[in-house]
Amino acid sequence: MHPARLALLSVAALLVAACSSDSGSTAAPSSAASAPPAAASASAEATRIEVQLTDALKMEPAEMAVPAGVPVTFVVTNAGSIDHEFYLGDEAAQAEHEQEMQEMGGMGHDEEMGIGVKPGETKELTVTFPEAASILAGCHVAGHYAGGMKASVEIGS
Repeated sequence: MHPARLALLSVAALLVAACSSDSGSTAAPSSAASAPPAAASASAEATRIEVQLTDALKMEPAEMAVPAGVPVTFVVTNAGSIDHEFYLGDEAAQAEHEQEMQEMGGMGHDEEMGIGVKPGETKELTVTFPEAASILAGCHVAGHYAGGMKASVEIGS
């Protein structure tokens, strides 16, 4: 058999196998149109959100939607050439963390709700939010939060 024809038959067999492996699920596949503002990939057990931190003092995406009650992993990449951090909390928690950072001289460190991310580095932060709420993600390296380096996080039920 001709190699190109053999390759085509192999691809067709894989497609048939993939399409016929439905276990009777009636759930509709997720689509980009119904996805939350962030580029999230969700399963019944976990949600992953890719976040970029930039030297233009931006967090991308600037708006994220995540579910309550399941682990959410933020995959945070520092796309810039200076240190950044990714800290989660409401307005009061952000203000408290800003004060702590000022008192510590701006040293970013990993903790339960935040991670420091060096230039070119990618780190993950996994959090399970217990209930629906509106919080923020912020960077509290000196001057960054005041300069607008934050994003909104909507936690749904």
